[in-house]
Amino acid sequence: MNKVSTSIIAAILLSGASAAAFAGEVPATFDAKNCRAEYPRASLMNEEQGNVSMAFLVAADGTVVDSKVEKSSGYKNLDKAAIKAISACKFKPGTKDGAVAQTWTTVDYDWKL
Repeated sequence: MNKVSTSIIAAILLSGASAAAFAGEVPATFDAKNCRAEYPRASLMNEEQGNVSMAFLVAADGTVVDSKVEKSSGYKNLDKAAIKAISACKFKPGTKDGAVAQTWTTVDYDWKL
């Protein structure tokens, strides 16, 4: 592995906190191992690191309908790269009262060099 490959290890954590407020709702999920963001070149050169918290509205078919940054990493390039990469992922749809439905889910993406 080259230096860039080893330096872009990022941890993704799913949190259902925002969806837990609704009774009978289970947020969408995805396989974090198969869905990673590529470290932006400018961010690598500037040694930028941080954690971005995002929210995704996932349709019943598992596609992302909407996304937003809830807490920035402090670096626009890292935030944009995380939103772009995770938005392209296929999610396992969430449920409402046991039926597949559009749900919000939150994702934290940790950028570390």
